[in-house]
Amino acid sequence: MRIPIAARLFFSAFLLSAAMVLSVDFAVTHGTSDPLIRRVLELAACCCAAALTARIFARALDWRIRRIKSFADHVLDASREDSPLPDEGEETAALNTSLHRMGSRIRELVERLSTESARRDAILATMAEGVLAVNPQLQVVFCNRALVTALGLRFHVTEGMPVQDLIRDPGFLDMIAEVLKTGEAVSTKLQLPGKEISVFEAYAAPLAMPPDRGALFILHDITGLERLERIRRDFVANVSHELRTPLTAIRGYAETLLDGALEDVQNNRRFVEIIQAHAIRLNNIASDLLTLSDLESGRAESDGGPIAVDDAVNTACLTVEAEAKIRGVHIKRGEPTGLRVNGHALRLEQALVNLLDNAVKFNHEGGEARIETGTTGDGKVFIAVADTGSGIPSEDVPRIFERFYRVDKARSRAVGGTGLGLSIVKHVVERMGGTIQIESRLGRGSTFTILLPPA
Repeated sequence: MRIPIAARLFFSAFLLSAAMVLSVDFAVTHGTSDPLIRRVLELAACCCAAALTARIFARALDWRIRRIKSFADHVLDASREDSPLPDEGEETAALNTSLHRMGSRIRELVERLSTESARRDAILATMAEGVLAVNPQLQVVFCNRALVTALGLRFHVTEGMPVQDLIRDPGFLDMIAEVLKTGEAVSTKLQLPGKEISVFEAYAAPLAMPPDRGALFILHDITGLERLERIRRDFVANVSHELRTPLTAIRGYAETLLDGALEDVQNNRRFVEIIQAHAIRLNNIASDLLTLSDLESGRAESDGGPIAVDDAVNTACLTVEAEAKIRGVHIKRGEPTGLRVNGHALRLEQALVNLLDNAVKFNHEGGEARIETGTTGDGKVFIAVADTGSGIPSEDVPRIFERFYRVDKARSRAVGGTGLGLSIVKHVVERMGGTIQIESRLGRGSTFTILLPPA
């Protein structure tokens, strides 16, 4: 059974006082018999005993307070979780138990908060959407990496930075002002400058931030979706335009024949030939569209495998040879190399036919179309198709692989082009794991180079 600290101190003080009083009595008995001197000595002995007892008590209390303070200072230190506390009686034992229980609960709460904070930071950091939190003073509280990347910022965003240093768009700043003023969520579409103009769906909501409220912004980058939507609209418009021209011609000449031109022996055959030519053009457009759809679907080719590059080049040259003779263009090819690549033979032949066909059609009489094969310094197989035509303006080069894009629209339609050939070439090469490059000089011709990994 433990004796309380107060009882032990009282007992110690009593014994100490009694001992000092007995000592005084002994000294007086063997010295003087004056009662006043005896009382003074007894009082002095009691004061000394009280002072000595207070000193002992203060030292003991100071030691215990220092131990408790050390425990409180390191309550979150896992290595000192089980460090002992002074255990001097029932009062201290109860206090020790309470402190250990409190320390355990505090550690558990802090660990839980740390886990939740780490989880939140990980989620926000890996989000594709940009997240930005600001306080009522329009200072940054949090900003994730996605927002920094989307805005093309080249500096480190720190907490407390003015939000105007990140985004100066008036529409965005108006959103902040509206959310902070009304405390209601707002959503809109913004165009923000970065490496290039980016389009965002912006959502803003109030954020509790005592004693006032801040604002939380989520920016979803829809630049790619906007671009795809624009491409879709352009594609629909281009297809409609490309189909309307031959359909209008077919309908017009058909009506002319039905209105009596069938009896016109001198012109009826020419009218039918024109209808046939436009029908062929419609068929070519439909065929190229189906080819593009198949290439963009991502479906694996059924008969892919090693392809002899020389065989594909020979087939392409034979295919366009008749057209080249009609237009007076000479086709030249380099020496056979025996190289092989992986892919779909018919697709590669189709890509080479499209490139050679363009080199012939967009050339001048007496011009030259050359096709050469070989390997690059890093071991890739190249197939280069060059012509001596008029070349391509530099501002048109980045767009020539777009569907229905034409440098010379009038001439392209005149020679029967659909505007889809180069787009098909690009998709075929990418499906084979390669790339295509172009070099063009206005008035001196163009060179298309296909780079493919060897088989």
